[in-house]
Amino acid sequence: MRELVEKGQRVIMIPADFKFANKGIVADVSPDGFTLELEYEPKGILRSNYCEFYLETKNGTLYFDSYPKSIEGKKLLIASPAKHKFLQRRQYTRVKYIHELELSADENKYPITTLDISAGGMKFKTHSNVNIEGEYNITLPLSEAQSVTCKYVPIRIEKGNDGEYTHSGRFTYYENRDKMTLIQYCTKRSIEIKNK
Repeated sequence: MRELVEKGQRVIMIPADFKFANKGIVADVSPDGFTLELEYEPKGILRSNYCEFYLETKNGTLYFDSYPKSIEGKKLLIASPAKHKFLQRRQYTRVKYIHELELSADENKYPITTLDISAGGMKFKTHSNVNIEGEYNITLPLSEAQSVTCKYVPIRIEKGNDGEYTHSGRFTYYENRDKMTLIQYCTKRSIEIKNK
């Protein structure tokens, strides 16, 4: 465990019901697990119930499933996981995501075709001349019952020979829960794609 997790590392913890997602800092590391000090009260997190864990390391995002052995207030003793995986070197997992959607700013609406998304941002194509200086509202459908609404901020725009623009940009969120929802969605999609 000591080779993977270090004292002071930031951790995102997502239980089965992601609305109880939490984050914290590693307070101590031992051969059989680590102590995690949470930012918020551990509502919806039960002893011996498996949760997903995400940590940023120099080798990329570390992902594993484990469970709290003990819960004392905001301090949890997390069991050493049986296995783990590094998702990728970029900060957020990027997955193919093709949808006909709409960006909006004030009264203006811009039809777009998304190419891929991550919790950090997205890439899309459009025939519309979207201003690189603007901020745009977007709703991303993740399933029939779930979607995430956030702001899109353009970073790079390339014009193709066909007159179509390819945009890349980042998301800013109204609620941190939306970011965690998108992290979980992209991670699960990435694992599903690899297992096909």
